Amino acid sequence: MPRRVLLGLVASAVAMPALAQSVDGLVARSLEARGGLARLRAISSVRMTGKLSMGEVEAPIVIEIKRPASVRSELRLEGVSLVQASDGRVAWGIAPGDLGPQPLAAEMAKDVAARADLDGPLADYAAKGYQVELVGERELDLGEAHVLRVTRPSGETEDVFIDAESFLPVRTEVRRKVQGRELVAETTFDDYEEVAGVMWPHTIESGIQGRTARQTLTIEKIQIDPVIDDARFRMPAASEGTKRK
Repeated sequence: MPRRVLLGLVASAVAMPALAQSVDGLVARSLEARGGLARLRAISSVRMTGKLSMGEVEAPIVIEIKRPASVRSELRLEGVSLVQASDGRVAWGIAPGDLGPQPLAAEMAKDVAARADLDGPLADYAAKGYQVELVGERELDLGEAHVLRVTRPSGETEDVFIDAESFLPVRTEVRRKVQGRELVAETTFDDYEEVAGVMWPHTIESGIQGRTARQTLTIEKIQIDPVIDDARFRMPAASEGTKRK
């Protein structure tokens, strides 16, 4: 075997463990910056109260999450409740009108189910069947960030931006195909504050890359381990009036 080929193989063999170590090192530092995996795992439920702003429209919102995979968000707009929820099996919603509770479309159901992950995509990523790779660094408005790419078994990818100083997650970019077009859903996390030993973002802005429309979630209160009935997350049966319609 030529000497240069042998040297190249040796260099590759040395580089691969180093890269894997840097990925796991970044994941460990990010989880520790949030408060540590043990503290995160000890949380069984969360209730967040705040407001959602969309342009000039602002509405109160309550988000509830309960392990292992339940989530519910309820928005009050002009006296009407808009609900999106999942009990880990069925994702459903209530929109304005007389249709009552309805199962969500597949793409929206996937988004709602993802919100139930209290620990985030990096925690126990191998056990979840995810692959994580370090794809580089990027300069954001918030500062320099390490970019970790999470690939799910479905093939969907999510870039998680880890702040180079605080090691807290400051942005995610999820790529997905919608009607044959690839869209990138951006979410930015800011204004971290400690609640029960864990760092939580209190300002979350989201939108589609390349579009000006944005919505901003401002968290005003976080309750750790509130008692939440499982029925809150199950899709209610349609009322008799709704059935007749």
